[in-house]
Amino acid sequence: MRCSVIILNWNGLEMLRRYLPTVVKANGEGLEAKGEGLEANVEIVVADNGSSDNSVDYVKKAFPQVRIIRLRHNYGFADGYNRAIKQTKQSEYVVLLNSDVLVTEGWLDPLLDYMDAHPDVAAVQPKIRAMLDRERFEHAGAAGGYLDRLGYPFCRGRILGSVEEDKGQYDETADIFWASGACMVIRREVYEKEGGLDAGFFAHMEEIDLCWRLNCRGYRVVCVPESVVYHLGGGSLHYESPRKTYLNFRNNLLMIYKNMPAGRLWRVLLWRWVLDYAAMAHLLLTGKFRNAWAIVRARFNYHLLKRQYKAKRQENMARATIPYPSTISSRSILWDYYFRGVR
Repeated sequence: MRCSVIILNWNGLEMLRRYLPTVVKANGEGLEAKGEGLEANVEIVVADNGSSDNSVDYVKKAFPQVRIIRLRHNYGFADGYNRAIKQTKQSEYVVLLNSDVLVTEGWLDPLLDYMDAHPDVAAVQPKIRAMLDRERFEHAGAAGGYLDRLGYPFCRGRILGSVEEDKGQYDETADIFWASGACMVIRREVYEKEGGLDAGFFAHMEEIDLCWRLNCRGYRVVCVPESVVYHLGGGSLHYESPRKTYLNFRNNLLMIYKNMPAGRLWRVLLWRWVLDYAAMAHLLLTGKFRNAWAIVRARFNYHLLKRQYKAKRQENMARATIPYPSTISSRSILWDYYFRGVR
């Protein structure tokens, strides 16, 4: 089989009702137009993370052609995908597709065709626009992700909270640092060989961590904007959720510790100590007390977990053929955003 499109679900009945039909229709009709059988080329999989709603029953009844993988518990985004991908051994490519993504006709073909033609590319993403404002890019991925010198992620089309209107300014295919977990195509063999998503992250930053490893080990990650999808975002955790704040700050620190070269690591972590507590102070001043406390907890638990991640850091440093990828920016997006007005 060429590809498995895997939608990870946890109590997402409403999302599946809205968006799964578009995936089934787009993939089925695209293959039929080529005179190919759906089952022989692309399978659509719903991997259920121990849901307690009726989402699995809905898929069974409405789309019997969709394969269901039932996981016993909510393993989070990271380990949920790890466990589901282990059950797609026959597929050359796997797609990590959020349940709140609306795909467009022919969305998958440019992504797979590009990977077929470029064996050095490990992962690709489409151009991702916002569901609720379809002329703008979506926060989680936009037209491809990068990292600044202090470990903050940003995108072509999004810097911090500012998102650009899509006017075709990023319509060229480009090498990027990270592909969005909202819609990422990756070679299954590479995914398994390079360790997949870090299960300890649970959710948030796990795809950036994986792509950091891929970049350092000589693979390319690319945005193919010929393919377009629309992402709702915030389906599992709202953007201002303290839980989301906690996971983003903790996992970002773990990711830096795992992957940043020794010559830069401690300088970056010192800056992050200063900037994280500055962010906490800002949240306190704006009355977001639970989010401020989430940052304190994130830093505390990062230090508790760091010892467990020492072996992973040593492996990453030993296997890196490109210690510091060129797709990491030499600039600070915080400086550019707050002091130079870059939007």
